[in-house]
Amino acid sequence: MGLADSAYGGPMTAPGSQVVAVVGGHVVPVVSDPIDGGTVLVVDGRITAVGPDVEVPPGARVIDATGRWVLPGFVESHGHVGLHEEGEGAAGNDTNEMTTPNAAAVRAIDAVNIDDEGFRDALSGGVTSVVVKPGSGNPIGGQSVALKTWGGRTVDEQMISASVSVKSALGENPKRVYGERKQLPSTRLGTALVIREAFTHALHYRAARSAAATKGEPFQVDLALDTLARVLDGELAWDQHTHRHDDIATALRLADEFGYRLVLNHGTEAHKIADVLAERDVPVIFGPMFTSRSKVELRDRSIAHLATLAAAGVRVAITTDHPVVPINFLVHQATLAVKEGLPRQTALEALTVNPATFLRLHERVGALAPGLDGDVVVWSGDPLDVTSRAEHVLIDGRTVYTWDAEAGRGVVVERAARFER
Repeated sequence: MGLADSAYGGPMTAPGSQVVAVVGGHVVPVVSDPIDGGTVLVVDGRITAVGPDVEVPPGARVIDATGRWVLPGFVESHGHVGLHEEGEGAAGNDTNEMTTPNAAAVRAIDAVNIDDEGFRDALSGGVTSVVVKPGSGNPIGGQSVALKTWGGRTVDEQMISASVSVKSALGENPKRVYGERKQLPSTRLGTALVIREAFTHALHYRAARSAAATKGEPFQVDLALDTLARVLDGELAWDQHTHRHDDIATALRLADEFGYRLVLNHGTEAHKIADVLAERDVPVIFGPMFTSRSKVELRDRSIAHLATLAAAGVRVAITTDHPVVPINFLVHQATLAVKEGLPRQTALEALTVNPATFLRLHERVGALAPGLDGDVVVWSGDPLDVTSRAEHVLIDGRTVYTWDAEAGRGVVVERAARFER
């Protein structure tokens, strides 16, 4: 039986009761203690029970995980999968709308190709959710979207949330892009000015909109300012691309001025002011880690800095920035971070519950707990062991990927099989 009609943004379930039980494995819920010989029960796309003595209903589809590890699907909280497609060159790259420094009105979802090979790679690495963000060439880059990594007829059917964040960039990228054109912003001063002026206009816009509503008068919507007003209202996070510690200080200053919910992305030199970030409880989506020091801002790049941040009390997540690093290497970055001093539990949290919490997706994904989506991955062993592999991937309780040991390859449940009746 294939997938049937599903509401946009809802669980991808089929008609009638769909019950799946993953039994006998070493279950790692992440938000609670591991369970040897545990069971994860998924009914109609949602987890209903996790524990050692879960009763499996008659007729349930049973997945035997004996000798395996069972974890929630990983959450990639900063990627461009589907937006910057694999093997397509310029034709498949819609990451940056760099014709204007303020592109707050653009939406990543309008350019995501769900047949991008990167989504298949995500499944092989146990990644079941991804936040796709417009790129980092603009001071204000546009609206991100949270998606499941497989299963919809359209991208809308894979959507977890359209109201996630707005991407913004400080530092070298916008300075280079617009400096080459000899237009604002060509300096760090100018980049901060673009952001500051945009939010100042958004404050006035929000006040005028409220006044018009009170008077019952018509009001002309400005899509960019409307988006920034949602940031001011706390509905959308402000995803700040920033590497150097001085740019991070600017990010904090701007957040103080306008009171928005700040999430730092990359944070290459965040360790230099880790105590400040911890005091202010500003989270960091750290990475990508498997890169060279390809520009000045990455001169101090080190995987070990993630452990420094966590030790200071900063809440952290891990990113591949796909396709900068292949999305299926997300877990391997966590493994090397553990090698460099990051606690194992923190590493698992940085792949699951932390990124989900930072971007307010934690009521759907990021852990194995009743009420959350049935995104479950069966691993051959400890996923932080580089020799382990994802053997069975469920999204909303539906099998989307399996490892064929005999053939020595992963098998994705492709579109034709997903939707056959």
